[in-house]
Amino acid sequence: MHAFDVLGDPVRRRILDLLADGELAAGKVGAVIQEEFGISQPAVSQHLRVLRENGFTTVRAAGAQRLYAVDPSPLKDVDMWLERYRKFWNQRLDALGTELTRGARERRLRRESSDPDAAVPSSEDAARREDHGGEE
Repeated sequence: MHAFDVLGDPVRRRILDLLADGELAAGKVGAVIQEEFGISQPAVSQHLRVLRENGFTTVRAAGAQRLYAVDPSPLKDVDMWLERYRKFWNQRLDALGTELTRGARERRLRRESSDPDAAVPSSEDAARREDHGGEE
């Protein structure tokens, strides 16, 4: 089964979300998934089996419990595949960062200009700060 086939199921993605913070007992995973998705315990077990057999999780016995954890290996393959598409959102995130910085600078300048005790920066001062990443 291809990684995207495994990850295409919302139940399996949610199981991985639960395991992302560390190992969990199968019973704990099952209780959360059963409550959130309204599926049976055998159905949860089937999803855990698919994740395990396709290398997305590991399982170890601890007494009567089965503890599941994320195995990051197949996720690295997904990450490598996504790499060529990151440019689409990285450019937008960079633009968002620029706009957030610009907005913060404008708010600061408005605050400074409304405070009679603060020196109002000249446009030359503002340009100099912008050239130096906001610092003089």
